[in-house]
Amino acid sequence: MTPPISALRERGSLVFSHMGFYVRDLERMAHFYKDVLCFTETDRGDLGAVQLVFLSRDPAEHHQVVLASGRPADLTFSVINQISLRVPDLATLRLVRDRVAADADVTEMLCATHGNAVSIYFRDPEGNRLEVFMDMPWYCEQPLREPIDLDQSDEIIMARAEAIARSRPKFQSRALWQADMARRMGYADDSQEA
Repeated sequence: MTPPISALRERGSLVFSHMGFYVRDLERMAHFYKDVLCFTETDRGDLGAVQLVFLSRDPAEHHQVVLASGRPADLTFSVINQISLRVPDLATLRLVRDRVAADADVTEMLCATHGNAVSIYFRDPEGNRLEVFMDMPWYCEQPLREPIDLDQSDEIIMARAEAIARSRPKFQSRALWQADMARRMGYADDSQEA
């Protein structure tokens, strides 16, 4: 018997775990993700003609990223819109920015706020766009992107991000937005599950 679709809608029944993408230079890309972004190589091997490197930053996940050899050299467009990684605070965001900026193969560095997050964007050595971001304690509708200077104090950055978010018609606390999303997704309110 096939379970009802409601089983798939239950929280935790379908959770994003990892992604894999093809690369041209497997060793260069493995170096970048391990040495610049501090991923750990969990495994490596061949699957037929494809060489694979498994990477993770979470001991509960065997891999969060898989690098696979075989990206065509003549493919000039990355089909990946972006790979996004969350950090806990502005100090860590600045640390990642500085590490990434020190890598000569990184291009298109951009610091921005989306109102609900402060982010850095950049392209890895093969042109895939990455975002590293810190969530803000509020929500505002997207899309929104305004430049922000991460060399300013935490207080100035937070005040600017909040002012931008408050200027949007749907501004609200992240907690209210998350409760609304849980309701819209058919999940029970987590605050009532204690």
